[in-house]
Amino acid sequence: MAADWTPIENLPSPRLESLFADDPDRLTKLSLDVAGLHFDWSKTHLTAEAIAAFEALAKAQDLAGKREALFAGEIVNVTEGRAATHTAERGEGKAEDVSLARTFHARMRALIDAIEAEALGPIRHVLHVGIGGSALGPDLLVDALGRESGRYDTAIVSNVDGVALEEAFGRFDPAATLLVVASKTFTTTETMLNAESVLEWMQEAGVEDPYGRVIALTASPDKAIEWGVDETRVLPFMESVGGRYSLWSSIGFPAALALGWDCFEELLDGAAEMDRHFRLASLSENAPALAAFADLYYTQVRHAETRATFAYDERLRLLPSYLQQLEMESNGKGVTVDGRPLGRPSAAITWGGVGTDAQHAVFQLLHQGTHLVPVEFVAVIEAGDTLAEDHHRALLLNAFAQGAALMKGRANEQDPARSYSGDRPSSTILLDVLDARTLGALIAFYEQRVFVNATLLGINPFDQFGVELGKEMAKAAGEGGQHFDPSTEDLIKRAFGDN
Repeated sequence: MAADWTPIENLPSPRLESLFADDPDRLTKLSLDVAGLHFDWSKTHLTAEAIAAFEALAKAQDLAGKREALFAGEIVNVTEGRAATHTAERGEGKAEDVSLARTFHARMRALIDAIEAEALGPIRHVLHVGIGGSALGPDLLVDALGRESGRYDTAIVSNVDGVALEEAFGRFDPAATLLVVASKTFTTTETMLNAESVLEWMQEAGVEDPYGRVIALTASPDKAIEWGVDETRVLPFMESVGGRYSLWSSIGFPAALALGWDCFEELLDGAAEMDRHFRLASLSENAPALAAFADLYYTQVRHAETRATFAYDERLRLLPSYLQQLEMESNGKGVTVDGRPLGRPSAAITWGGVGTDAQHAVFQLLHQGTHLVPVEFVAVIEAGDTLAEDHHRALLLNAFAQGAALMKGRANEQDPARSYSGDRPSSTILLDVLDARTLGALIAFYEQRVFVNATLLGINPFDQFGVELGKEMAKAAGEGGQHFDPSTEDLIKRAFGDN
């Protein structure tokens, strides 16, 4: 039986300023502090009535039961008949899954120790090839936390476009490069082609044993060994860890190597703290749940088609890209868990940008355009630079002022082109400091927010069949066994001729 969305769809839409005027305690009621993160949803249209309606929906959809099933290692990925054990990677889950994750982590740490001791020769460069979750997570971690690390020069290459690889080749010495191949199945077409090209680059440079410089990160260790990787250099992870949830597993190897094992453990600890909060806090005081309630309010009540995240910190510049995959690959679904048409909007289109750059590029539409776009600001109190305080102060003040301006607006009857309607929602996530612990908590928050959204919609956030069709057709086209529409046939002919 489908859940009753009527109470939610009939929620009123009062103006934001009136909500503050009517409730002096609104800020307190809609703010939370968890794991070094401060959350503020007071400039959204959430109300006590709205939260109560979503809590009723959560009960009808058995959010509590499904949350326990997630942490208990039960089958929650129903279309593939699997559990989703990414929380076990950070110590929160079924005992057997946590134990296996720790075993795999110990293997990863031992290999890192060996590399640091130069057991694989002098390594200065790490070239990580993967795609999707096998690249976005490690890239985010290294870029956010590794800017001052002198341990290893690390490049994360995902694009099959050879330009991306050649850029790394131009920076790295093949004799001092470690190749890390990240693929859950160890059959991912783009990743394996990139890996083969790296090996050719090493061979052409005279590296005697290129395969001796390869580390495999995979849930299919037999395939990695068959491909040529020594068994001692294969770092497995559980099949039940989805790609976009995998940075906590051996997929995080390049980050653990570049940042140090202590940093990686702090990342896991921060995520575990957010997991415990999500598991134990009541929904009205639960950060992932409240964020999901706001998401669903805007997609289901106000019919917003997109949601934007702006990182007011250069170190988090890759966060919007990371969230695009996490949210849209997880919840961009058109059917429910039992295969029926969803019949309502699923995930919003996730997009975003970085700090004041975005203000001078896209905020025109956010303030005066015809689209309603809920905005999320992510900022850090402690500066990441050593320049004069003016820089970071200006950065934060811009973030805070943009949220205030979106809400307040400014009427101008004499000059409509300079009129701002206001009543445009935003939320803010403010980190005390950007370190491994708070970044781990932040990413885990987004993961659990996705889970709540999916559960209330009745969809499965852990499969991703939508990525398969185009890849299958591309492979068939390359093998000459696929006929396309006239437009596509013409494009192929123009690019490759009659061959």
